[in-house]
Amino acid sequence: MMKVKLMEHTPEPERTVAMAAKLCYSPVGAEQLAEKMSPQQVQNLLAKIVKMGHLSTLEHVSFTFAVEGVSRVLTHQLVRHRIASYSQQSQRYVEEHNFEFIVPPSVDEDPVAKEQFVALMEQIRQVYDHLTERGIPKEDARYCLANATETKIVITMNARALLHFFTLRCCRRAQWEIRRMADLMLIEAKKAAPLLFAQAGPTCVTAGYCGEGELTCGRIATSTGETPNPGGIKG
Repeated sequence: MMKVKLMEHTPEPERTVAMAAKLCYSPVGAEQLAEKMSPQQVQNLLAKIVKMGHLSTLEHVSFTFAVEGVSRVLTHQLVRHRIASYSQQSQRYVEEHNFEFIVPPSVDEDPVAKEQFVALMEQIRQVYDHLTERGIPKEDARYCLANATETKIVITMNARALLHFFTLRCCRRAQWEIRRMADLMLIEAKKAAPLLFAQAGPTCVTAGYCGEGELTCGRIATSTGETPNPGGIKG
């Protein structure tokens, strides 16, 4: 079962962003600004920053998530988001004799496919055990492990990178597993900074248009005004 928890974040992230933005046009220092800004001033400034797309000040705050119950398929996609820091459970040092695995919903819903899938995972377990029993180092035995193997990862992103991540990965065309994780991360982020992430998500939700062109899921018209037939799911 996938678990996502916001472990740490910059204290008072919204005030920090507002203070950084205000400092650009103020003769006084950051500390003085932070003390003088009222909650309403913070809210108004953040709304203006996000609306105008002046997002560089969002880079001053970061959020750290602990994620469990995801596959290596997901983490291979995740690291494409390069403005972030990752610490993943190591298959080189952690034994995988009884590894858990993630079953895609499409496989889980097909009894025959699921039976074959589970049987293959068991075969991989047996091969892994056999290799390590013969003295093959874990770092080499892991080569036989499947992409479905469960893993754990810690993710740290600044708020600007998170907004971009949510735009891409909360989209219906994102692969189902990373979309599920992104949705759970967004829920956690909104609890900590509701103003910063009030408009987070795919452009069809936040901006009223779809940038996917002919590959749109069909939820909303594309940027050209067309509404094609629903498409597939992007990887």
